[in-house]
Amino acid sequence: MKSTASLSSILSSKACLSRSALLPRPLPRSSFLAGAGAGRPDCAANRRLGLRIGTSGFTAAAAAMAASFKAEQARAPPALPVPTPPLAKFKIGLCQLSVTADKERNIAHAREKIHEAVDKGAQLVVLPEIWNSPYSNDSFPVYAEDIDGGSSPSTAMVSEAAKALKVTIVGGSIPERCGDRLYNTCCVFGSDGVLKAKHRKIHLFDIDIPGKITFMESKTLTAGESPTIVDTDVGRIGIGICYDIRFQELAMIYAARGAHLLCYPGAFNMTTGPLHWELLQRARAVDNQLYVATCSPARDAGAGYVAWGHSTLIGPFGQVLAKTEHEEAIIIAEIDYSEMEMRRTNLPLEKQRRGDLYQLVDVQRLNS
Repeated sequence: MKSTASLSSILSSKACLSRSALLPRPLPRSSFLAGAGAGRPDCAANRRLGLRIGTSGFTAAAAAMAASFKAEQARAPPALPVPTPPLAKFKIGLCQLSVTADKERNIAHAREKIHEAVDKGAQLVVLPEIWNSPYSNDSFPVYAEDIDGGSSPSTAMVSEAAKALKVTIVGGSIPERCGDRLYNTCCVFGSDGVLKAKHRKIHLFDIDIPGKITFMESKTLTAGESPTIVDTDVGRIGIGICYDIRFQELAMIYAARGAHLLCYPGAFNMTTGPLHWELLQRARAVDNQLYVATCSPARDAGAGYVAWGHSTLIGPFGQVLAKTEHEEAIIIAEIDYSEMEMRRTNLPLEKQRRGDLYQLVDVQRLNS
């Protein structure tokens, strides 16, 4: 009679065999290699021979993998193709602004910096989070503006500047009043000055790190209820605000909707900024193989809430293309969408997703 231990071992072995029989078989090494020596197990020898994967062999292998792993099912509904952008290359301007308690001054100052960015060649200008007001729960109700009701001097200025300068502007964010609710809201204006999209911050900044920082946006603000992606003169842009960047699902939905660029006006603080600000931007960019731009207020050490600064542009391979420090500054940097295409060809993640194992559901698109 077999011991309990050996019987358990046999049952475990059979269970493993049973499970493995149900899993997709990995493609043989030879499927990924082209030319003489394909399929050789000696990797060092292959490197010495200078063996490279041929384009046709790689394409065939990727297609076989997609069929086996059902990559198209990893996004529900299936991912949209990335549209051809209106411009292959253009310059973005990130305006890291100093913010004061004087709203009129903040509006005039933002207008001046938008003009300065365009004078330096920017065709897309991005403003910071909460640029017309101090960042505090006490200030949000006082500085809030009725955007839908047409009583919003801050967005009126951005609209006028976009039209006069013929550029697209991602207008950072301001406190918005809508009925008895307040939102943290980003407006995107086209080069004709028309409001193209409005994003209300989806994930509210409620954190408590003892001895470091405690902030509860939900004390005054209401969370937005919709992802925001917009077609502009400079490409398809997904919008998030600050804390939204921590939630990779939002960025993944934007990528699945064909975004070229993600813009996050944000004001990370002196605790999480040094640790997570650049890390999260690079993660969102490299995971989704697209551009990520962030724009922060400049740091004011005397403010109740001290922003980290460091507005940044990240490329689709996770590389830092441009970054400022904490003081007021304007970044002018080039976005080249051919970089996206090249990286997605080099590293075809979309064809390698395991739709047989997991799925991202875009609830809004699924129900539309």
